[in-house]
Amino acid sequence: MFRAFANVFRVPDLRKKVLFTLLMLCVYRVGYYVPLPGVDQEKLSRHWQGASGATEQAAELFAMFTGGDLGQSTLFGLGVMPYISASIILQLLVTVVPALEKLSKEGESGRRKIQEYTRYLTVGLCFVQAVFWVNYLNRSSLLYPQFQGSWEFALIAVSGLMSGTILLMWTGEQIDEYGIGNGISLIIMAGIISRLPYVFIEVGNGLWQSIAGSAASSPGLMSAEKIVFLVCAFVGVVAAAILITQAQRRIKIQQAKQTRGRRVVGGAQHYLPLRLNHGGVMPIIFASSFLLFPPIVFGWLYGGLRWQFLGLLQDWFRPGHFMYETAYVLMVYFFAYFWVSVQFQPKELANNLRDMGSFIPGLRPGKRTADYLDAVMNRITYVGAGFLALIAIIPSIVAVWLNIPYRISAFLGGTGLLIVVSVSLDLIQRIEANLIMRNYEGFLGGDGGGGRIKGRQY
Repeated sequence: MFRAFANVFRVPDLRKKVLFTLLMLCVYRVGYYVPLPGVDQEKLSRHWQGASGATEQAAELFAMFTGGDLGQSTLFGLGVMPYISASIILQLLVTVVPALEKLSKEGESGRRKIQEYTRYLTVGLCFVQAVFWVNYLNRSSLLYPQFQGSWEFALIAVSGLMSGTILLMWTGEQIDEYGIGNGISLIIMAGIISRLPYVFIEVGNGLWQSIAGSAASSPGLMSAEKIVFLVCAFVGVVAAAILITQAQRRIKIQQAKQTRGRRVVGGAQHYLPLRLNHGGVMPIIFASSFLLFPPIVFGWLYGGLRWQFLGLLQDWFRPGHFMYETAYVLMVYFFAYFWVSVQFQPKELANNLRDMGSFIPGLRPGKRTADYLDAVMNRITYVGAGFLALIAIIPSIVAVWLNIPYRISAFLGGTGLLIVVSVSLDLIQRIEANLIMRNYEGFLGGDGGGGRIKGRQY
């Protein structure tokens, strides 16, 4: 593996791509700390530290998923959330709008046109989110007195937030074109990993206090037993996340034999890989986003109506409660099947196999093949959604049962961990492909492609 890392810098083209990617990520980290003028950063930090559990979890989810941070209003405060939202909206519209579906089938030109629509939609969503955030800062009195209620500040702040998000979008596209690729995902992963030093510092302080003997009197501190459990749980959850990301159900495909002159060609066997976790992190993202609203809504209704039942519902839908975790699991299952139904088209896949002269042994091309693929995908989605649900509820359960901060337990599962694992695996595979293409040894050793990362077979 160390030889493979050394080979990365021996290939001039690959070395330039890696260094360019690192340079763009450094630009992102510098802009992450450029504050917006007029915002009292100390007051904003205290405001979020004293926020309720649901609000705190919403801020943690936003920071992990977007690369931004609501705890400090900076140039990149919105992160890439507008771009991600625009991409998801366009992906869903492609499956339901005939004009966009036709455009997506036009190859590279159609893809570039959809990408252009995504940029325009990103600017619109960024403007809306920036206006809401600046209005929130103004209403919460988180600005310096001379900027309170100033339209000049609002104009500068909205322009700064929009410029920061557009710059991040441009940075991600530059990484795609001139770097190692997958730029937006690398920016999100960099934002997640950048939070690790704070977690290590807090865990180290807890260990020191435990050694000093003060953990017994303060149960909220990080004792040695909790730290050992967190380390072991982290290793196990990462291994499970890698298993989910790489697992595949491979269906044997037979190519039809054809007679050309005196030769018989075709007849080769290959495999159609179906991912166990076809939806990636999207089911967890959707489920987490929807479950942020019930405690906020019930709390607002309880404050106005003072009905005891509404207060009870507010407590039930807090992270760590049995009702909340049950709803979380059900929502993950629902959105896992929803995303598969939107993205996976068995009828179109069966028609493509028929047009290429391939078939699944024992099944007639066409409807029988489509029904079989749909049934297989439904079965493996059930298993994949179960793994996703288990990983999704681990952070909140550990945070409540062990009485540790959610920002520490969040690295044991959920969206952040799956993003880091999936993006890291994709990055390794991209670098390994460049090495093997130039006759260099991959990360897992072996001659040629013998050591390449492969999905799990069933």
